[in-house]
Amino acid sequence: MSRIGKMSIAVPAGVSVDFKDSVVTVKGAKGTLTQKITGAIDVKNEGGHVQVVALDELQQTNALHGLYRAIIANMVKGVSEGYSKGLEVKGVGWKAAMQGNKLVLNVGFSHPVEFAAPEGIKIECPSATEITVSGIDKVLVGQVAADLRAIRKPEPYHGYGIRYKGEHIEHKEGKTSGKGKK
Repeated sequence: MSRIGKMSIAVPAGVSVDFKDSVVTVKGAKGTLTQKITGAIDVKNEGGHVQVVALDELQQTNALHGLYRAIIANMVKGVSEGYSKGLEVKGVGWKAAMQGNKLVLNVGFSHPVEFAAPEGIKIECPSATEITVSGIDKVLVGQVAADLRAIRKPEPYHGYGIRYKGEHIEHKEGKTSGKGKK
């Protein structure tokens, strides 16, 4: 059995978890999330705790057991607290700003780059060099943050680019003068 799958999930007050027709629905103060469950997996909701149960001992079921337990735990946390990811824009004259519901990035291209937030994601710019991506779906928040970072990845010589908050970029040594070579 999966060690992660065996752990129960504590459901906070105001959050409901339903399992019907192989679909888990989690409702909370921030919204509703659903996940289809495949394989021999059952979800039981008893007394404020959710237990994910594997119905057989196959290797595939064991892998799905831990996976679905982690997904359901992330859904419960998402609808109760939410998720957010911070990004930093680093470069001379580079900036980010919100125009309506679009994020406009000036990051060294000949034109500004516009990025529209998908449904369920909120993008904010607390300052010209900071971006905050938030929402209730952990996977979607992480994917949007990765898409924003991919617009201009941090380069290793000066560190210019869009990076996660707290991310360390390993700097490379620049070119040397060539003196001393014969």
